[in-house]
Amino acid sequence: MESKMRVEHFTAVTSLPAIEPVPHFPDRRWGTVLAADVVEYSRLTSLNEERTYLLYKSHRRELLDPKIAEHRARFVKSTGDGVLAEFRCALNAVRCAVQIQQGMAERCKGTSADRQIVFRIGLSCGNIIADPEDIYGHDVNVAARLQAVAPPGGIAMTDEVAKRVQAGLRLPLQDSGMQQFRNMCQPVHVFQCEFAGEYPR
Repeated sequence: MESKMRVEHFTAVTSLPAIEPVPHFPDRRWGTVLAADVVEYSRLTSLNEERTYLLYKSHRRELLDPKIAEHRARFVKSTGDGVLAEFRCALNAVRCAVQIQQGMAERCKGTSADRQIVFRIGLSCGNIIADPEDIYGHDVNVAARLQAVAPPGGIAMTDEVAKRVQAGLRLPLQDSGMQQFRNMCQPVHVFQCEFAGEYPR
């Protein structure tokens, strides 16, 4: 019986398909961060969660989101009962925050104080880390901390933001001094701005 040898032929690969370059992320850039949140959202939902949800969504749809777009900001994400946005210009960020709070004061007229949807807004500026999904960095964290200490219906901002906008806007800013926030090494110099309106505290 004659043995047979199997011979396989291979074709040399002369070229490989091109690999698309991967975009370089994250991007480091200067920006102003706006963090907004609803005051006592849990209490409001315990009273009437569907009404609270529908009211919050109407304020987002009719005021907050259009104002953020109008001032050419990047809407980063919804935080459940709030928003996070990135602005290239501190002046635009503060103008947007002021217009949101003034607009909310108008929208809350005629509603009992214990049932109003009221926002607090925090603003910080500096170098941030950005990718397509989110923004990161110290000043993002500062904006979130400032939002938590802002007066209901008002704004809290760093001294750096205040310096950049005060000459152009002439806001009635109150110097709240240096504040030490949890898990931050250095205190933050905080300025606050309040607007007319009867808000829960």
